[in-house]
Amino acid sequence: MSRLENLFQRMSERVLNVYCTAGYPQLNSTIEVMKALQAHGADIIELGMPYSDPLADGPVIQQSSTIALANGMTIKRLFGQLKDFRKEISIPVLLMGYMNPILQYGFEKFCADAATVGIDGLILPDLPEYEFETEYRSIIKRQGLDFIFLVTPETSETRIKKLDELSSGFLYAVSSSSTTGRDKNMPDVSSFLQKLKSMNLKNPVLVGFGIKDKTTFDAACANANGAIIGTAYIKALANSGKIGDITRDFLHSIRE
Repeated sequence: MSRLENLFQRMSERVLNVYCTAGYPQLNSTIEVMKALQAHGADIIELGMPYSDPLADGPVIQQSSTIALANGMTIKRLFGQLKDFRKEISIPVLLMGYMNPILQYGFEKFCADAATVGIDGLILPDLPEYEFETEYRSIIKRQGLDFIFLVTPETSETRIKKLDELSSGFLYAVSSSSTTGRDKNMPDVSSFLQKLKSMNLKNPVLVGFGIKDKTTFDAACANANGAIIGTAYIKALANSGKIGDITRDFLHSIRE
């Protein structure tokens, strides 16, 4: 059983997935941030691989990527940092990123290296369904990695069912067709999540984009298995202070 399957078997609601950017705020912050997230209540870590043209990311996460790249973060360096992370981190860890740098690294090598260090799955928003099915799924599956597709309120029911069938781990419900960090009207999002709930999907559903505090987390969890927080946490990390203290205060404000 995968770590994600095990998690959702134990927890069917209020699962908290927190996004952080590898190499931010400092190049060597990655493991420190991950340890703090696990220690203070995150159930899943979504580790962003910085990229210069991140199509799904809003300005805050884009800026964190710019800083991480300037710090010297690369995929190769990230795998070096992650080499022994499973000695200290037991919760599921996903890599989120974009195809261009992965293809430059080599897709098969990327998946093999991710599996070797202990990564659980991938979120690649710009990998199309057709290419996934015909070219990349077998590589990902061979390495035992989960792959999570994104769906939006504009995604047709037929396509939602197809992407749910292709996904493993969970289905990522984007609260609207925009970039991360935008404020959302949660009642409007609720109708979309209620629709997903009524479809009896194979995978658990986590909702992301616009989840920033206890109020929006609670609203998202009312109609989904949990939520994904990214921009608000990246903003918190931009403040001066110890990463552990910042993370503790941020996550406790969401959970309590």
